[in-house]
Order: sequence, then structure tokens, then C-alpha cells
Amino acid sequence: MTETVHSTRSEGVGGSEGVGTSARRPDAALKVTGEFAYSSDLWLDGMVWGVTLRSPHPSAWIRSIDVGPALRIPGVLAVLTHEDVPGEKFYGLDHKDQPVLAIDQVRHQGEPVALVAAEHPETARRAAEAIVVAYEPRPAVTDPRESREYVRRQPVRKGDTFEAEVVVTGEYEVGMQDQAFLGPESGLAVPAEDGGVDLFIATQWLHVDRDQLAPCLGLPPEKVRLTLSGVGGAFGAREDLSMQVHACMLALRLNRPVKIVYGREESFFGHVHRHPARMRYEHGATRDGRLVYVKADILLDGGAYCSSSPAVVGNAASLGAGPYEVPNVWIDAVGVYTNNPPCGAMRGFGAVQACFAYESQMDRLAEACGLSPVEIRVRNAVSQGSALATGQVIDSPAPLAAMLRELEAMPMPAARTEADLRTLPGGVSQTTHGESVRRGVGYGVGLKNICFSEGFDDYSTARVRAELVGGEPRVTVHTAAAEMGQGLVTVQGQIARTELGIEDVTVATADTSVGSAGSSSASRQSYVTGGAVKAACEAVRERFKGLPPREALARFGPIEEIREYRHRPTYPMDPVTGQGDSHTQLALCVHRAVVDVDTELGLVKVVELAAVQDVGRIMNPQALEGQIHGGTAQGLGLALMEEIQVREGRVLNPSFTDYLIPTMLDMPPMQLKILENPDPSAPYGLRGAGEPPTLSSTPAVVAAVRAATGLRLTRVPVRPEDIALSNHGEVSDGERS
Repeated sequence: MTETVHSTRSEGVGGSEGVGTSARRPDAALKVTGEFAYSSDLWLDGMVWGVTLRSPHPSAWIRSIDVGPALRIPGVLAVLTHEDVPGEKFYGLDHKDQPVLAIDQVRHQGEPVALVAAEHPETARRAAEAIVVAYEPRPAVTDPRESREYVRRQPVRKGDTFEAEVVVTGEYEVGMQDQAFLGPESGLAVPAEDGGVDLFIATQWLHVDRDQLAPCLGLPPEKVRLTLSGVGGAFGAREDLSMQVHACMLALRLNRPVKIVYGREESFFGHVHRHPARMRYEHGATRDGRLVYVKADILLDGGAYCSSSPAVVGNAASLGAGPYEVPNVWIDAVGVYTNNPPCGAMRGFGAVQACFAYESQMDRLAEACGLSPVEIRVRNAVSQGSALATGQVIDSPAPLAAMLRELEAMPMPAARTEADLRTLPGGVSQTTHGESVRRGVGYGVGLKNICFSEGFDDYSTARVRAELVGGEPRVTVHTAAAEMGQGLVTVQGQIARTELGIEDVTVATADTSVGSAGSSSASRQSYVTGGAVKAACEAVRERFKGLPPREALARFGPIEEIREYRHRPTYPMDPVTGQGDSHTQLALCVHRAVVDVDTELGLVKVVELAAVQDVGRIMNPQALEGQIHGGTAQGLGLALMEEIQVREGRVLNPSFTDYLIPTMLDMPPMQLKILENPDPSAPYGLRGAGEPPTLSSTPAVVAAVRAATGLRLTRVPVRPEDIALSNHGEVSDGERS
């Protein structure tokens, strides 16, 4: 159950399904009935199946590869190694350091070594197992503190006073979280008559996929054409290549369509994860709780390859002091290479890790100053006109203090009752009847950048066509923006209806035949692609020359316009001081968590979560609520259950049996209050909304568990043994600080 209050309700201005309405998603009914076509459902006559052989070692030399046993299996059509890569042998999002197939060494468990194509997927799997690879294992660097290879080091320096009346310090750790999307990596590569290839793929960024693929395939970009297929979730993990280049290599070699679909275990090895982090923080304040300084060392484990680690480090550094006014800052954020699984983009992108640490510190500071968790945050809250640690001035509404007061005033859930076991930690398993259950309340605040930062050329392209079909006006919107479940297709249609006053709108399938829309990440698509669609629609409307749409189209014929939209410029952080206007837009969310904890068994039940978020302008109320719920769920998962267990570079739990994610039984009722304080620089005044709830929900839940148990709990996810063993006098990782 959810109770939602909108402070100023947006009104739809483009008919029944324009901006501000809960327009129906065109894919909704198909997904509910199971008829929606995901990329794993792709099928083409004559297609064959591809399978990837992966390294069992986190670090090893490859001395030889014998593909003969695989080729002798009936039904096997091809076996490829690095020697068969037709073009460049390396690719990468930020730096080309990742081999298409391992050459002379492997740097992480699960690294692709060889490819097999066969008439049947089981045949392909058996053939992959038959390939003989002679490995010479070598010592793996798995502790990021021992790594001497840096992806990026980014300091932030502001002020020169690092003494205060009240000082609190803490060491914090964030485990490796997985995006855990339900639709595994999959796609279909089809060789074309012009010698190129058409790839139907579930991805987040069509054009950057193409630009990495083409050099590896030895083809010009125009001969590598990508079309978005149904995406079963992404959350950052589909920003990097997975099976794209492998499917295309096999298809071009065989001149036949090739389909690759990962199983669940392979999916854990086939994509990047959230960076684990080790952080040491020191906060200094006056006795009445006013921050004087923040010092922080943030160490991020990037794993074997670069991926988007440089940007993750930049976010952790620039947002590392949180949404608070701090005159003096000394932050060092470092990303390193290890032989652990590669890490990259995941919802919150560097800001999540820092948020857990700085919010834990704010609670410790509140305790030291004798203030409530809300009061300490209110006294230090940023507002419009405040400067961040990087010196960037917040130039749009940022009513954090008011948001915290709104959150504090929300009604609390009813007192616990032992009459219904389902309300207790452990539920109907009857682990308790309430005798060792304690309730706690905690708060969390998160600050997230929106859109790409640090001078990246961040833009989107939209083509809008208006025409008469059967005598009635119709609009087609075409962008390359990836719909991955967030509702972007719906928002594009809403914008077109609002700007053109035409109800019949079709959003064409995203592909590379239109200009780039950038990545569906960084909460940027409503802002940037929404801005491009709005601009293209305005250009079409200009050509109506003031006439009603039907009359204009009857007189002038079909009208089509293409527009690019760029947000205002950003700038790289200074490499020595970290100063600079590195971000486009900033978004705030605040959470309150209420939990019941069985202190004997270490079980936690989240009773309720409440949130206040400022979104600038509500584009689609129902979709927005879904984004806040989803982000909150992933934050709850990081707080209490989600972690890829890695030991000596090896993943121990690559399955949904052992990697736990919140179910509908774990998600509590939510109260939401959604504020609309428009950003004058953004289309419609909107503010990206998908990521901020992931930041603030994690520290809120952990703070509530601390309140119930009295434990420090400096590591997430909080495990049952962190609570139960500590309460029996044994010190666990969760108590070290």
C-alpha cells in the first residue's frame, strides 16, 4: 500500500495523456499478460546458437587453447578465439582495455576465452566444455588496498581549517551489489548483404555499442546497425558490452543469424557490478552541530577493467561530503584495478557508496552533539545558493531543510502487534513471538547528479514527423533512447501530445538509424531526450503557421523535423583541487525507515519507508511513483541482503538462490510526498528522479537498525550475524569502525 501526496499537482496540458498525466504505458498490458517480446524471445529461421567459454581463474596465463575436441562434435559450426577477431582486439567504455577474447592471460573469473556456434544450444554448451585451455594460474590481486594500479585518483580541496570542537570518525564498507535484472543478456546478430551486420539487442546505449563494435569487427560504423529489443531491466549493467561483439563475430563468420542468451549464472559473470568501497571519514563540527570540515578517503574496487570507473570516482569525490554546507573539505577518492569481477555503472553510480558513509557520520555527529538525526541535518542543509564541496553553486531550488521537516511530520506506522506473526521478523516461520524484537527509526538524505558530468558532450537527437493518416493527424517520434522499463516511451508520447495537440502518437523502435540519444543512465533521458523531442515538436509546430494540425497537414503535407538537445555545459573537476562546475543538475531525496529487529537472531523486518523527493515537474505521476519505489527497493536490498560474495577473486553466489534481492514480501508500505520546484534550466522544469531514492534509502534503513540495536553497523549489507553475534558479545565486521 502506498500513500502519495503531491505538493503541487501537475495538470496534463496535452489532452488526456499529455505531460503531467499518468498516461498508460504502451507495453503495460503485454508485459502483464506475458506477450511482450524480450530480446531473449528473438527468433529467425536458420539461426544458430552461440555460447561463450569463460575462465575459471581470476588471474592466469593462457599457455594454449585446443579447439579440436569441440570442432569434432556433430552440429558444431565454428569455434573462435582471439586469433579470429577480424579487427581491433580491445574495446571499452572509457578506455579500450578489455579484450574481445582473452589473448595471453585472464584477469578475472568469467573472462571470455572462446566462442562456439552450433545448431542447438545444448550442443554449443557441450562443445564449449570440450575446449582444452592450458592455464597457468598466478597470484591474484583481490584486496583493493594492495593494488598499485589506479583507474583514477580525484582529490577535492576546499578551505584550510581542520580542527573543531566535536570530531567523529568512522570506517565504512559497501559490498559488491549486482543489478540483478530479470532479463538476462541476449541478442540476435544477422549478417547483411552489404557485408555488415544487424544486431537486435537489449542495451542501454545503442550508439556507444556500435562505436565499440565496429572497430572490433573491422567494419565502418554505418555497416553495424543496432535495433533495440525488449529490455528486461538494466540499472547500469547494460551500459558495457557483453555478448554483442561475440554474436556479431559468429554471424559474420558463418553468414547465418546467431543468437546468444546467457543463463542466470553466466549473467553474473557477463556484466559489471556496483563498486565495493572502503571509506574512512572524519567530521568536525561546533558544539551546536554546525559542520566545520569533512575529511574522507574513498577507495573503490574497479575490478579487472576500466569500464565507467573514472566517472564513478568523480561522482564519489564531488558528492562525497553530501548535501551539506561545509566550509572545509579534504577528500581523496581513488579507483583501482584488481582481479575481482569488473565493476561499472549501477543506479546511483558512485554517490551511493559515499552516501552510506557520510549519512552514517551525520548520525554519529548528532549523537555527539546531543541533537536529533533530523535536526543535525536541518542545521547543515544546503539550499539554493549553497556551494558544494567542489565550489559549484546550487542555482535551482534545493529545499532540503523543508523536506526533512515534511518527512519528520509524516505519521508513524502503528505500534507492533504480536497477534499476526506475519508482522514480525521471520514471519510465519515462528522464529519469534516478539520477545526479542526491538523497533528503530532512522533517516537518510541523498544528493545525486543528473545527466553526464565533467564536460562530457551529453546530448540527444529526436526526429518528429506529423502527417495525415486516413484523414486524421498522426505523429511519429523516433529516437535512439533505450526504453529499459523506466517508462521513457510513454514520456516521449506525452511530450508530443502536449506540444502538438495531436493525440495519435507512435514512438518508433529505437535504433541507430537516427542520431545518438546517449545512454539510458544518470537519470538523464527525460531531461535530454525529453528536451530533444520537445525541441523537434516545437519545430514541427512552427511549420503549422498557427493553423490547427489537421488543416496545416492537409495544406502543407507531412512535416518532419530533427533536433539535437544539449543541456548547459559542465566542466572537468580540477585534478588537484577538485573544484569546478562539474554537474548539470542535482536532485535530493530523503527517507525515513521504521524497522523491527529480532536482536537474538539478527532478523530485520522493514515496517515502513517514507520518502520526500523534489522532482522539479512531474511528467507522469504513476511512473514517478514506480521509480521511487524501485530505487528504494534497491537501496533496501543493499542495506540488508544484496551482495556478490567474492573470495580470492571467485564469485561464490552467482544465482538468485544465493544472491538475495527484495521480494514483494520484503518491501513495506510507503508514504511518498513529491514536491515540484521547477529547475529553470531543464525542459518543463523537470528533475531526474530515478536514482536519488537508491541513495537515501540505504542509510535510512541501517540507521533504523542501529537505533533498534545500539550497534555501530559500519558495513552494508548488514548481515544477521552482525546483529546477533554482536548482541551476544562477539565483535563482527558490522561493529568495527
